[in-house]
Parts: sequence; C-alpha cells; structure tokens
Amino acid sequence: MQKLTDVGENLINGIASRYNLSHDAVIHMLVSVNNGGCSMAQFNCPELGGSGQWMRGGMTMVGDMFNYGLKSTVDNLCNELANILSNNQIFPVIPAGTPGSNQWWPGDLGSPFSSGAQNNIRYAIFPNRLAVELNGQVSVYDTLDHNIGGVSQQQGDSTSLTFSSQWGTINVNTLPLISGQMPPAPQKDFVAHVMEPNITPLAPNQVKAPVNNTIEQYSVNETLQIIEKLAQLRDSNALSDDEFNIKKSELLKRI
Repeated sequence: MQKLTDVGENLINGIASRYNLSHDAVIHMLVSVNNGGCSMAQFNCPELGGSGQWMRGGMTMVGDMFNYGLKSTVDNLCNELANILSNNQIFPVIPAGTPGSNQWWPGDLGSPFSSGAQNNIRYAIFPNRLAVELNGQVSVYDTLDHNIGGVSQQQGDSTSLTFSSQWGTINVNTLPLISGQMPPAPQKDFVAHVMEPNITPLAPNQVKAPVNNTIEQYSVNETLQIIEKLAQLRDSNALSDDEFNIKKSELLKRI
C-alpha cells in the first residue's frame, strides 16, 4: 500500500467519504494522477468502471463509454487529486536517486536540463545521457551525438519511447544502454491499423478472392485508446464528425 503523510491520509479519507469510494480506490487514482504529472492519468479501477484515461481540461474516457455521470465523477475526482498534490505534501519525502523520488535518476548525473512524465514513464535529459524510469525501473542511455529536443511515448499495452534530435526521430532502443534494462519493443499502432482500408491490390488478370468477413476483436483498453486518438484527429479536422462517429460505432462492436 502506498504510504502517505498524515496530511495526505486525512485528505484522502475525506475524499473517499465524499465520493463514496474505498480508500484503496482513491489511492489508486491518486498514484495514477501523480504519475501523469497532475495533468493526465491512466487507470484501472473497478469502482470507477475499470480501465480509463483522464486528461486535465480534455477528454475523460471510462470503461462504461456512455455513462456521463461516471465521466463527471472521474473528472472531478482527478482534478481534486491534482490540486491537492500540487498544494500539499501527500507522499513522504524520498531521498534523491531512489525510485519514487522526484529526483529519481542516479545522483551522479547531476541536474537535468529537461524532464517530464507520461503515464507510467518518466524521463530526464542530461548532457550525453538520457535517464528513463519505467514501472520503477531506471535505465540510463548514452545519447551519443544527439541533441535531444523532445520526447514522446507511443501508447499501447507495451510502451515505446522515442525522441527527436537533429538527426530526426530516434527510438530509445537504438541507444547504447549504460545501466538498467531496455524498454519493450514498439507495438503496432492500433489507430493506424483501424484506419487502414482493408484493400489488397490485384495483379493483372488476378481473380479477386472471396472477402474474409472475420472482424478483429480489441480489448476495452485498446478500444478506448483508439477512440481517444480518433477524437484527436477529429478535433484537428483530420476527420469529420460523421467519419469519427462511424468509426467509433465500428470499434464498439469489436469489444
């Protein structure tokens, strides 16, 4: 069980009572919000509909897709947890250089010139070094001659971290590992897979084969991730509302 300060324990007990949730459920959401830097959270809480995602000021996704009351509860809860994390000492202070600390990277690296977090991954950029914490495991890489300008995380059941430099987009798996473990290899992009037309070009004089009507099934978590990314495409005008709604309806049938 995650340890809290006395102040943190009192605040969490109060929130659990007001939202009619168990102490463990609120702790789960607290850790998820904290891992997302108080701006986003990816969670799996049975008392809140199972798997879901929250983004501050953005879209809230829950397992019960059309339960708007549950979405509102999750949004209000995550916003409140983000606020108390920003204004109170909720977790005990952990020595620098140890997992769970705000300064989780090895102490001999010094101070990073850039750092951040996405879901269950944190990164810190130093001269010639990149430190990554994934599920509590810290790995350090040699960045060679790359001048890192940005870091991004591909979503899916596995996690793939890439960064941009003067040489383009580079996967962290291609860098020399100094200490720790390599992260998982990239997983297929489910959104690109869903948006691809199911069309195979025919060779000259080739007879078209019968269509395979088998529909690929997705898990609830994969479906939520795809719908969220489709919504981002719609919001950027890459998809129309009708295209988004048609694709969302198709995805919901695959669960």
